[in-house]
Amino acid sequence: MSRNNKEFYTYLNKFRKLKLYPIVLYSLLSLVLFAMMYNNVTPEKMNVKIAERAEQTIRAPQNTIDKEKTEALRNEAANAVESVYEKETDKPFMQAEKIQALFESIVSVQNEALRLESQQQTTVDGEEPAEPIVVTESDKLDMLKGKLRTRLGDEWNNDFKIADEELVVLINASTEQLSVISNATVTAMHNAMQKDILTPTELESAKTSLEREMGYTVVPGDRDNQIRTVGVKIGTMSVVQNKFFDSKLTQEKRQAARDAIEPVEIAAGQILVQKGDTITREIYRQLEVVGLLNADRSFTPYIGLSLLIGLIISSLVYIFHVKDTTNLQKNNSYLTMYILIFTVTLILMKVIALFQQFDGAAQIGFIAPVAMGAMLAKILINERVAILTSIILGLCGSIIYNEFPGTMNYTIGTYLTVSAIAGVLFLSQHNRRSTILQAGLFISLINIITIVALLGIKNSNIFMVNGLINLGTNLTMAIGSGIVAAVLTIGLLPFFEVGFGMLSTMKLLELSNPNHPLLRKILMEAPGTYHHSVMVANLSESACESIGANGLLARVAAYYHDVGKTKRPGYFIENQMGGTNPHDKLPPQTSKNIIIAHATDGAEILQKHNIPKEIVDIAAEHHGTTLLKFFYYKAKEQNEELDEKEYRYPGPKAQTKEAAIVGTADSIEAAVRSLNSPTPEKIESIVKSIIKDRLQDGQFSECDLTFKELEIMTKSFCETLSGIFHSRIEYPDDKKENEN
Repeated sequence: MSRNNKEFYTYLNKFRKLKLYPIVLYSLLSLVLFAMMYNNVTPEKMNVKIAERAEQTIRAPQNTIDKEKTEALRNEAANAVESVYEKETDKPFMQAEKIQALFESIVSVQNEALRLESQQQTTVDGEEPAEPIVVTESDKLDMLKGKLRTRLGDEWNNDFKIADEELVVLINASTEQLSVISNATVTAMHNAMQKDILTPTELESAKTSLEREMGYTVVPGDRDNQIRTVGVKIGTMSVVQNKFFDSKLTQEKRQAARDAIEPVEIAAGQILVQKGDTITREIYRQLEVVGLLNADRSFTPYIGLSLLIGLIISSLVYIFHVKDTTNLQKNNSYLTMYILIFTVTLILMKVIALFQQFDGAAQIGFIAPVAMGAMLAKILINERVAILTSIILGLCGSIIYNEFPGTMNYTIGTYLTVSAIAGVLFLSQHNRRSTILQAGLFISLINIITIVALLGIKNSNIFMVNGLINLGTNLTMAIGSGIVAAVLTIGLLPFFEVGFGMLSTMKLLELSNPNHPLLRKILMEAPGTYHHSVMVANLSESACESIGANGLLARVAAYYHDVGKTKRPGYFIENQMGGTNPHDKLPPQTSKNIIIAHATDGAEILQKHNIPKEIVDIAAEHHGTTLLKFFYYKAKEQNEELDEKEYRYPGPKAQTKEAAIVGTADSIEAAVRSLNSPTPEKIESIVKSIIKDRLQDGQFSECDLTFKELEIMTKSFCETLSGIFHSRIEYPDDKKENEN
């Protein structure tokens, strides 16, 4: 690597450790999201004129209420409601009461006049009677008017404009004549007012009907028909309007008619004008209503998009920096890698969306391999992040694949979300390439079911010829989406693993292959160390899985933790095969340096072979700062003032549970292997002693192991070791050898 490249990576690593770095990443992601969905929410502007032909088919970009059309229809409905008239059925009875009052007053006047005329005024002391009282017609007329004013008020003069001469005719009529004409008038008035009387024409018709009916009335002794004539006049004046306009009820009905008209809505996607059609005034008005002709561009869509992006970023901040249950928030590499994965997936979706403008490609979104982003997130980060990614990608897809600006394609959005979540759920923990391809096939199956379900919900005619063709095309894209997602996941995974030094399950499985160059190196140059490492791997994996740690990481790290011993394999007891021990001829200081060096040498070797950092760290940390007791006490025999620190490993101490477990398993395996006849009791005693010693020595102080987990680890170590060093039946040959 050149000097310039080294300086660049140095500055980059320093920048990634800054607190400002996540803010920069989230800001960049926000810009990417806005740029990808900007044109999908930007309202389309049209340059059209009345009487010109449309250059393209224009559709409504969003649901819009046509207020002007709605108001016109409501006014039309209100105007169509006829005026409401109410008939006063009691009107004839009221008029009859007035007629009866008139004739009763006449009879009363006649009776009173007779009473007055019959009286004789006499004088006191028996004088001769005075002259009789004579009541003139004028007196009777005045008496009648007085009574009518008393009974009817001024209404009699308004309703019955009868001349004095006509009243005199009635006053002079007999009781029988008054009864006949009264009954005839009331009856004729009742009959005439049974009809609806609203207009002047109807009123005149009713009066004519009354005159015709009363023309047949015969009043005894009325030779000149004077009495009947007056009665007809009274009857015609009694016939009045009996049907009136009801303003309140009419207004209520008209308002109900207005309310019954639903607002006229221009639906999103509705064709406003076909290509080549003439732009009429009505079409021009509709284009203006939906906002396609507005000169001033509205900022509402951009505000809405910004708020949506804010929610997306907030959810990512929450899951990476608040809800994080791993060490995501401590390692900005995870965030960098995630944003890169998300951006690549988003760009891929956008590129596919460019083909949506071609005829017949409206549903091109079905082929988008969004499951790729979700599977990469699960493999390289964790399942929680992958599920959130699936939801976000589905939401973005519903906007990117919308047919018109400002709308959301919920069909595509639902499909993409289900597809991505299926990838997360079907991807197993052992992510070999074959399992990823298998997951891709499962995704294709789920995609097919989802499409059929969505088309069924939309009541599409899938059994028609065109429907079958579209269904076949969509299902082909669904199958391709799953397979392409799996292939891209396999192809991109190595780049992320190498570029970010990430340790995925697939990478661990590849490193556990016995044919790996480093493992073959250990096997060939230090076979005892290789066997020891395999035993430590079994112990470590079992203990990690018992407390919920990464058992596969611990197993693979155990395979490589003593690779540093390959530099001087003969100086380690497991590789001496019963030969002489070179440490017997070396001073303690030199032996100490050789033994301690294997940890740092191992880390260097692993780094040169580009082994992931997690495994390198475990190799460097598996002894922590423990004391080399054998050589320390040997050296102390020669120098009482010897400092203990000189015979301790340089560290660092275990930073993770996996590192602590591998280091503990390393010591336990070596100690148990040194026993001549290990029993469960001896194994348990050694295991507890070593764990207690490491705990008191502070070797677990920098990792997050709990006392509960230490207890579970102890039980796991004992069970595994008891299974390995179980007692065997001694055969006769074995007994003889033992006796010899």
